[in-house]
Formats: sequence, C-alpha cells, structure tokens
Amino acid sequence: MKEKTMNIHEYQAKELLRKQGIPVPVGYEAATAEEAKEAAVRLRTKTGGPIVVVKAQIHAGGRGKGGGVKVTKTAQETEQAIDKILGMQLVTHQTGPEGKKVRRLLIEQGVDIAKELYLAVILDRQLGRSVVIASTEGGVEIEEVAEKHPEKILREVIDPATGLRPYQARMIAFGLGIPFGTELFSEAVKVIMALAKAHQTMDCSITEINPLVITKSNQMMALDAKLNLDDNAMFRHKDYDVLRDPNEEEPGETEAKKFDLSYIKLDGNIGCMVNGAGLAMGTLDIIHYYGGMPANFLDVGGGATTEKVTAAFKIICSDPAVSGIFVNIFGGIMKCDVIAQGIIAAVKEVGLQVPLVVRLEGTNVELGRKILSQSGLQVIPALDMADGAKKIVTLAKQ
Repeated sequence: MKEKTMNIHEYQAKELLRKQGIPVPVGYEAATAEEAKEAAVRLRTKTGGPIVVVKAQIHAGGRGKGGGVKVTKTAQETEQAIDKILGMQLVTHQTGPEGKKVRRLLIEQGVDIAKELYLAVILDRQLGRSVVIASTEGGVEIEEVAEKHPEKILREVIDPATGLRPYQARMIAFGLGIPFGTELFSEAVKVIMALAKAHQTMDCSITEINPLVITKSNQMMALDAKLNLDDNAMFRHKDYDVLRDPNEEEPGETEAKKFDLSYIKLDGNIGCMVNGAGLAMGTLDIIHYYGGMPANFLDVGGGATTEKVTAAFKIICSDPAVSGIFVNIFGGIMKCDVIAQGIIAAVKEVGLQVPLVVRLEGTNVELGRKILSQSGLQVIPALDMADGAKKIVTLAKQ
C-alpha cells in the first residue's frame, strides 16, 4: 500500500531546501511555453552562462530517462526543448505505461559537475528513527547501489533527543572522500546538518538530494531534490497547502481530504468502506484471502456523520475500476444507522451500478439493518466479515 505522504515538485523542494541554507541552482518555474522561454532569457542574463536545463515537473522519478530533462546550449535548443517537453505525456518507471502529462517546467542553470554524490534522510521503520544515508554513487537509484555496491552506502542513525550530531556529519563527509580540513569539507558538513534539520522541522518521511554535486569551482549544490511530507503532520504546516498540485494527485484522495477521510487508491476492483484503520487493513487482507483485489483503503473513522459516509461512498463509486463494494462496519462509537443513512443518501445521488455487500455489527445494528432492508436498494447482507468478503469477491468477478 502507498505511504500516506504529500508529494511536491522539484522546484518547490529546492526552494524549501534553499531556505534551510542548502545551495541550489538558480531556476524558475513556468506553467506556459511563453513563461518558460522568458525564464530562459532571464536565467542566461542572471547567470551569464549559456547552458540552460529544461526539466519536466511531475510527481515521479526517472524523468531524464523518459525524455523529460534536456540540457540546452543555445536559445533555439532551449525553445525546442520547451515546446517538446511541455504538454507531453511523460512515461517513466514510476508513472506506469499511461504516463503523466507535463503541465509545469523548471528552467534551471547548467552546472559544471566535477563529482556526483547521494545524500538523503529517511525514516527507518524497523529502528523507529530517522537515518542519514549517503553514497559516492550519486545520480544512481539508491536501490541499485544497495544491491550492487552495499559497501558504498554510509549510514548514521539520528537520535531524536539530540538530532544529528556534528561528529556524525563529519564522519559522513569523510566517508564520501571529501578532504578533511578543507573549505569543501566544512561546506559538506553544513549541508548534511542542514538536511537533517530540514527533515525534522518539515516533518518529512523522505528528504533526498540525488545528485548532490561538487562543481568544478569546488562548491556543493543540490542538483535534484525530492521531499515527501508526512500527511499526518500537515496540521503543523498549514502553509504547505499551497504546495499541493491537484493535477498530480489521485482525484479521490484529493476529495477525501475535504471530508477528513483516510483514503488511498489501490489497484484492485473491490471498493471498501470501513471504520477503523485496523479493521480496514483486516478487510483488505480477507478480500485478498478469498481471491479478490481491493480498489482502495477507506477509513471513515469512529465518529463519522451521514454527510461523511455519503462522501466516502461517492468517492468509491467514482472509481471506474470498482466492480463491487464491500461495506464492513463494526459500530462502537460509529453507529450502524448512520452508516445506513449515508449509504442510502449516496446511492440516491449517484446510483448503484455494481453489487453492494454490507456487514453491520455493533451499536444500533438492528436499526441500521432495518433502514437498509426498507430502502428498496439491492443490498446484499453479510453474516460476518468472512461471509461478506466471500460474497463480494464472487459478485465482483461476475
């Protein structure tokens, strides 16, 4: 299942890192070809260099291999790259075969690269702590480095009470082969410390610079950046809402946020509406067990209203892949009659084109069952969780 994070574009990540004191190339975001071409002229004027890099901005890696990054040396080459990349359906190993439409570009200065490094801070769930990961193999997928050259990966665990200590940053810099006692060594330590601090203060699950380059003028610079912001910490960062790009997010997940629903799109065909994260995970497992594939994770929470349940049901029905729906509710704080009323309201609004199996148990269960039975809807009751899973898997296949 996908991790519950908020993704942002490269140009946004770099701006956040720049504010933390990490050097990044000069660059301008553009949403139209005209803006991009004007930005290229402005960039050449500001930097005095001829090289301009045109970079597609989508929420996926592997853009360069897919043709979404072009290094240009003349104004004509830059304009041709802009016209080609903006609006293209960019296919990478992370987008799937359908790809993603490029709606934004980053127009960025070219950099004379002497060496490429890898630097990141990630959450290690086994340790329950954040870990700094570094490697001399920059510009390469870290998974590939771990598989082929595990000895080239450096790790330093961050103590949450003290944060990353300076001696740990020095060990990483030394391990990257940066000469001790030089200005470059001091700069590397500052960048490593700044990235660790940014990871903590911005509530990131991943803070990655790949590559972190050493230029021929002996300076460090974040040539690419990826930040995944923890959705569970967004209440501390209301200003991050402006960083969202609805065009890059799953429409159902965007809609779910409006109603404070925990919804994640999956690859199956059985829509699920459950109350409680644990029960929701159990529901996904039991659907798998009986040979089905869940289309989503959806937890309506313990105190959901009729409006919230209606919204949840509509989100499930809006997924064209759904060929059956399983509602699995154990009423504690949540009342079964509220669930029933929400289902009826949603079906009246959007219709019911696929089989619907409902398992209700707990508070006001008899009232909930009565409301559904008297609604005139084609609702298939389930005796228990296993019975419901078997029924919906069979019906969805038909």
